[in-house]
Formats: sequence, C-alpha cells, structure tokens
Amino acid sequence: MIERLKSNDKKAFDELVALYKNSVINTCYRFLLDKEDAEDISQEVFIEIYQSIHSFRADAKISTWIYRITVTKCLDEIKKRNRKKRISSIGKLLRIDEIVNWISGGDQPDEKMKENEQLNEIQIVLNTLPENQRVAFTLSKIDGFTNQEIAEIMDTTTIAVESLIYRAKKRVASDLISILKNK
Repeated sequence: MIERLKSNDKKAFDELVALYKNSVINTCYRFLLDKEDAEDISQEVFIEIYQSIHSFRADAKISTWIYRITVTKCLDEIKKRNRKKRISSIGKLLRIDEIVNWISGGDQPDEKMKENEQLNEIQIVLNTLPENQRVAFTLSKIDGFTNQEIAEIMDTTTIAVESLIYRAKKRVASDLISILKNK
C-alpha cells in the first residue's frame, strides 16, 4: 500500500482513508472535544498524509505515523486558538465512578457526586497537567495505546512515556482526592 500511495494511486489513498478515518476523527475529538473541529482537523490530517507520504520512511508502522500527525495537528489547533481548556473531558468518555475508583485505587465513594460538578472539577484537574503529560495520559487511558506505541507517536522513549503517565496519574490522583475530601 505504501508504494501505491507514493505513486499517487488514488484508490490506495481512498483505502487508507477508509481504514483510518474513524480512528483519526475519534482521536481528534478526544483532543478537541468538538465534533466539527474533529472532522475539520481529520481532513487536514489526511491532506498532510497525502502531501507528505513521500517522506514516510517506514521506520515505524503507518498507523503510528498517522497518529503522530493526528496528535500534532490537534495540538497545533489547540495552540492556534489559544484555548484555556485543552484536553478536558475524560469524564465524558468514561463513567465518572470508574475514574474516581481507578484514580483513588479503592471502592466508589459512599455519596454519589453530582455529575456536572464532578466533570467541571475533573476538567480543571486535567487542564493543570503539562501538555506532554496530558498527551501521554490521554493516549494511554482514553485511546488505549501501549507505552511503546505512545513513545512512537510522541517520538520519545518508552521510559519517558512511563514517567509522563506516572506523573500525570500521581498529580491527578492527589488533586481528585483533595476534591473528594471537600465534598
């Protein structure tokens, strides 16, 4: 397929789009939290792929290269708009109780928190993470990538990814425990 793409085979490009379209849109949505923005950026991703396929060296899987482009495009869009809320809605993607249980490492709290308040507080907590921790955390805990895949996407080492995720989880956990104590 790579050779067909490099020779400007339109059918090969259509196959590539069909194969990765939903994954790219979903990843964009997880970063941008807006369906229309996700669709727009996903189009930019495929334009970038089409324009730069000749520079693809095949030292990584094409899926990794596509996700690297996707994440970069999403982060560029976030920076361009100078948004205060960058990556924020883990609560919308996963059930709140699962997040609290996972982060606190124990059972669900006795009193059920109001979902909207909890979402806002989780958004605030996630917005405090440095960009590289937020990216690693999102790719790991939301998109389900392995640390090796995240390292390839972020163009770093597996050890660095493990450290980023560890620090993000530690920071999020302490902030959420503080939020839970104040309820």
